[in-house]
Amino acid sequence: MRSAESHVTIDVDGVPISGIYARPDKPVATLVLAHGAGAGMEHPFLGGLAHALNDDGVATLRFNFPYREAGKRFPDRPPAAIAAWRAVMEAAASRSEGEPLWAAGKSFGGRMASMAVAEGMSAAGLVYLGYPLHPPGKPEKLRDEHLYGLTLPMLFLQGTRDTFATPELLENVVARIGPTATIEWWDGGDHSFGRVGVKKSAADVGASLAAPVSAFLRKNR
Repeated sequence: MRSAESHVTIDVDGVPISGIYARPDKPVATLVLAHGAGAGMEHPFLGGLAHALNDDGVATLRFNFPYREAGKRFPDRPPAAIAAWRAVMEAAASRSEGEPLWAAGKSFGGRMASMAVAEGMSAAGLVYLGYPLHPPGKPEKLRDEHLYGLTLPMLFLQGTRDTFATPELLENVVARIGPTATIEWWDGGDHSFGRVGVKKSAADVGASLAAPVSAFLRKNR
């Protein structure tokens, strides 16, 4: 039986943003889940992932960044995005019963989570759903410096055809971070984890990522 979802409002420095919270009985963890730059929390990819995680005993809190809530196209600058992350993690903590509280995000959302942790936000670990290591075609412009001071468990779920992360470069970054970081390659996947010749809805693609995410959360309890 699917966990009931509830819509919540979270205050970010006086600005309200929306969230969707779902909590199964006795969850093994809560995963706070941020969207990417081009889509909000209602995107079927995030919905499919969240529903599959709920079915597997993980509570989830999806949310919109302030720019998305305001109907703007361009993502928030890091200070605003980090403030949103802090507020949402506090909201998730207030609803928990002491289970581990993880931060995860698609592309931009995951990168902002890691920057928030680098600035002191508490989390049991981080899950990156397609980390945007560099802009497409610009591997010299790496977004990695803040990652090397992080010591919490980190899972990089990454498509092998993702133009935002050249495989060799990401392997080098993860090796430099050390043993707390793990890559799980999605063979043939692009930045949205789509595979050539494989027809799946965005919701089904998101749901298919739940198993490795849940396994990583359980392994690092």
